[in-house]
Amino acid sequence: MKKLLLAVIVLIAAQVKAQQERAITTAVPFLTIASDARAAGMGDMGVATTFDIFSQQWNPAKFAFATQKSGVAASFTPYLETIVNDVSLLNASYYNKLNDRNAFAFSVRYFGLGEIELRQTIDEEATLVNPNEFAIDGSYSLKLSPTFSMAVAGRFISSNLRFQDATQDSQAANAFAVDIAGFYRSREIAYNSFDGRWRAGFNISNLGNKIQYDAGGQENFLPTNLKFGAGFDFIFDQDNVLGVHTEFNKLLVPTPRDFTGDGIIGPEDNDEYQQIGFLSGAFESFGDAPDGFSEELQEITWALGAEYRFQEAFMLRGGYFNENEEKGARRFFTLGAGFKFKAAQIDLSYLFSTSQVRNPLENTLRFSLSFNFGEEYLND
Repeated sequence: MKKLLLAVIVLIAAQVKAQQERAITTAVPFLTIASDARAAGMGDMGVATTFDIFSQQWNPAKFAFATQKSGVAASFTPYLETIVNDVSLLNASYYNKLNDRNAFAFSVRYFGLGEIELRQTIDEEATLVNPNEFAIDGSYSLKLSPTFSMAVAGRFISSNLRFQDATQDSQAANAFAVDIAGFYRSREIAYNSFDGRWRAGFNISNLGNKIQYDAGGQENFLPTNLKFGAGFDFIFDQDNVLGVHTEFNKLLVPTPRDFTGDGIIGPEDNDEYQQIGFLSGAFESFGDAPDGFSEELQEITWALGAEYRFQEAFMLRGGYFNENEEKGARRFFTLGAGFKFKAAQIDLSYLFSTSQVRNPLENTLRFSLSFNFGEEYLND
């Protein structure tokens, strides 16, 4: 019951914040949580980093540059760990290279909100429910040249957050979405005292229909998102490589605004907001902020990250993520490490919040385990 009360308080606070500061909220926000420890250790980024098995969430076009035939991975992310112990995000991924140019991949993300007790009165016997959300992905990536690849991905999303009662049956809300991604990886370039390699990428993710929990009720936008970023590898020698990266994100979701002009965002404004379709909303999101271009810039988050690799056996990572105070106020530093032995690799990450708004992943240790198998590919 405590967890249910906590969830209600968080939802009310989010709604009040959205009305006051026009923060953008969406359904199934678990899709935006970094579900693997490697990306989490670099400030929640991965659109232009080197390939790894968890590329499905960040940029599936990277699978075309995989260095081995296939791989499988799993990750565990505790959520609100300082308050409860049974809320978590799980991720499992698999990829396979058909040849040097083609690859496909699948992944599953499952967000479990733990066990919640429901009762009408304090004396009533409790009903136990386990609300959850999950997404199942599939992608295909193709090298269009030795240095550039693109990918498309499809996603089925299910959000089962409603509770069954005596008057109605609870139904999960479902949606379908697609991703379109691209990835650039330059050839190795010789500089004066080191070699280097440039990387860049983009991903338009979760472009799909709105989610509706009740027949005739409110429709909720998916977290349609545009990621784009770049990076550079300092290759000092065969054993020592330092990668530095930056990434930008913008939700392609309309900004809540005062349609009636009465100075507040009320029910009538929400009704007008509901009439916006997901596709038109994605295009509108680039220029619909009430305060103009300056507010559009506030809706862009950015991150900086770095990864040092020694003999491809030990990795040390760090990063910083920033979101404007008026649009969510998420700000945090991250640290991470990776250890590889033969085909297996384990990654860890830790988050330190620097915002007055407490991060649900603060002081949380995240784990990922991955395995690569089969034929090796040389991507010069």
